[in-house]
Amino acid sequence: MSKRFEDFMYDNNEEFNEIEPSADLWGKIEAQLNFLDEEDQQPKKREAKTFSLGFVLKVAASVIIVMGIGFGIYIQSQKGAKSVDFAAINPEYAQQRVHYASLVETKLTELKSASKNDPQLFKEFSAEIAKMDSTYKKLNNDLATSPNQERVLRAMIRNLQIQTEVLNQQLNVIEQFNQMKKEQNNETKNI
Repeated sequence: MSKRFEDFMYDNNEEFNEIEPSADLWGKIEAQLNFLDEEDQQPKKREAKTFSLGFVLKVAASVIIVMGIGFGIYIQSQKGAKSVDFAAINPEYAQQRVHYASLVETKLTELKSASKNDPQLFKEFSAEIAKMDSTYKKLNNDLATSPNQERVLRAMIRNLQIQTEVLNQQLNVIEQFNQMKKEQNNETKNI
């Protein structure tokens, strides 16, 4: 405190002590407190809450973003869950599919080894098989969403059968070609 203020308080101390609050002052304070208590006990009217347009738009944008993320996750999980249980569709067809798929793989390895002498011929033959294989893969992708999965599975098996037949024909052609070369080599040696 400043020195002047302290001096003023010290000099006028008696005047401050003479003034006392009125006797009914405490009664007035108590009456006001009781009045405030009565207001608190009365039910308050609910105020209508209003939202600004900006707040509503922010909430709507948040909901759309969350739904978009959820939909994206759902789509990703569906892509990962495309593998279909072939045995659940038809166990007999599932066995046939495995059988023909292994035959195709075996014939492809035979074709590779048989056509080592003529890579151009192998390239042409493998292009034909690649076309049929792309059709097989498309059928496999369609199988998950098809309403008639058994029919699509039959088409897949038929595709594998055709691939096997084509590979057998290609192997026969290569064998005949190689045999023809041997005969020509033998004829040239005999001359």
